[in-house]
Amino acid sequence: MGDIDVAIGVDADCVAGWLGSYGGEDSRADLSRGLSAGSEGIPRMLTLFDEMDVDTSWYVPGHTIETFPEEVEAIAADGHELGVHGYTHENPTDLSRDQEDAILEASIDLIEDVTGSEPVGHRASWWEFSENTADLVEKHGFLYDSSLMERQFEPGWMRNGDSWEKIDYDKDPETWMEPYQYGDETDVVEIPISWYRDDIPPMLFIKQPIYHAGYTDPEMMYEQYYKRQFDFLYERRGAGVYTFTIHPDIHGLPHMIPLFEEFIRYVKSHERAQFLTLEEVARKFEDDPSIYESEGAYV
Repeated sequence: MGDIDVAIGVDADCVAGWLGSYGGEDSRADLSRGLSAGSEGIPRMLTLFDEMDVDTSWYVPGHTIETFPEEVEAIAADGHELGVHGYTHENPTDLSRDQEDAILEASIDLIEDVTGSEPVGHRASWWEFSENTADLVEKHGFLYDSSLMERQFEPGWMRNGDSWEKIDYDKDPETWMEPYQYGDETDVVEIPISWYRDDIPPMLFIKQPIYHAGYTDPEMMYEQYYKRQFDFLYERRGAGVYTFTIHPDIHGLPHMIPLFEEFIRYVKSHERAQFLTLEEVARKFEDDPSIYESEGAYV
């Protein structure tokens, strides 16, 4: 039977999330929620991971590293992986190439200061790729990226140079009637993520009228989304990687810890499932790209 690997990615956005993404840069109250995520949420999650004996991957903005140095050092001391996630959770599509490159370099250095080695994992802020992101990920020698959603459960190779035609209604239709163009594969492993296995959109209350609900029942999310996707992978596909993206802003809250513990126990109750870091997943795929191919009728 194939491998079923569950990789928990913790995006420690904290204050950076409110500065760069959530529309709270002018709200002392919203920023205080980011402070709570760093000072309370991170330690709660680390305690649970220690109790459950689970290794995880943390994608930590540089702003979080410098604002919460003791908490981030504790992440590394507990043996969890640290990966790059911007500095202030900037949207890469709003950055020039030089800006994006400078942020990557600073973020790499900050993580190296904590762990003693360069990070091997990259996760783009906002889960957005600029026209320069793939090239910069290659330039900085990352083993893997985990920002895109082309597959649900199977890693692949990050491509550089994908292109497409956007619709321009002021022009002749023939100018945009072109198929999607695939770029060239790189040697960087792409580990897929999913908005449907992310806790921020349904469960973070945000004042701005954007895409976040904020009051979705967390038990419903676990039963109807998180567990059902794991069951599909385990029972129907038979092999693959289940990436689960969570934040101390949500899963570090008191009411989420028991639910998260229950989910970890649920995964562990399946004999072919195990928890790995994304680095471990990337290295397994690099050694054998067929290891996560479907063994059932479903892709």
